[in-house]
Amino acid sequence: MFEAIEKAIAVHNPIIIHRHTNPDGDALGSQIGLKHLILENYPGKRVYMVGDPAGRYDFMEDCVMDTVEDALYEHALAVILDTSGKGLISDNRYQLAKATARIDHHLFIEQIAQIEVTDSSFESCCGLVAAMARECGWRLTPLAAKSLFTGMVTDSGRFRYDATNARTFCLAAYLMEQPIDTNELYRNLYATDLEQMKLRARYMDKITLTEHRVAYIYTTKPELEATGADWFTISRGMVSLMNDIRGVDIWVNFTETDQGVACELRSGRYNINPIAVKYGGGGHQKASGATLKSREEAMQMLSDLDQMAEENA
Repeated sequence: MFEAIEKAIAVHNPIIIHRHTNPDGDALGSQIGLKHLILENYPGKRVYMVGDPAGRYDFMEDCVMDTVEDALYEHALAVILDTSGKGLISDNRYQLAKATARIDHHLFIEQIAQIEVTDSSFESCCGLVAAMARECGWRLTPLAAKSLFTGMVTDSGRFRYDATNARTFCLAAYLMEQPIDTNELYRNLYATDLEQMKLRARYMDKITLTEHRVAYIYTTKPELEATGADWFTISRGMVSLMNDIRGVDIWVNFTETDQGVACELRSGRYNINPIAVKYGGGGHQKASGATLKSREEAMQMLSDLDQMAEENA
């Protein structure tokens, strides 16, 4: 599965690694992990990472992005990680590269690169990169292993989501042959300060149910500004509050931003991805996202989700 991208990595120099905007642990983990795998196994390669800042994942080692001039792309291989659509890529200069490749675990929406390695059966992009490292016989470094393990943990929900399988644990064990301080990792990932806990408590009180028990939260721009938090913290961070409500199989978080209404769609049982795609988004069968134009469009999406819940009742 990885022969073509392995060959591209071997013959190109420099290599510039991209991923999606507003990175999560999987996007950053695969980016950092692949960088250090290439540096370890191809001495002399120049490897760069580009994109927006790490945000709440700035505890990850070597997460600061590089400053790259346009001219560097002339002879470069651009590798895009953990991204299903062109509009989601952080830094669109990958289009300037001599060659392009993608590694991704989302449901396929469109071709992005000349070389495509996509497999939605993987729980994470980091899992795919770990599988490539093992298949190619690459030497692991502690930093590469820790970064990839972090992404596997975050995108599998601590190995809870149903994409987790025997392969997931085999690859996690492979990575853990390197020294990984899981206590430190989990402290950084899941520690919550008092103000964040109070904010989550306020958002618990905002949860509403539709007629057919689709749970949702809607945050207006004034409400967002009043929290003092950034939109991504509210959008991605608060959707998990609805994970375990008894009798709720579909839930969605709407957050008004300067770019539109950010939507995080989730389900414990159903494939909600087609609804995300209908509104210009994408992702996984049970975890997808989209950005909508207005509150009215958000309510249309909510109605579609409610209809799905009714049809599967």
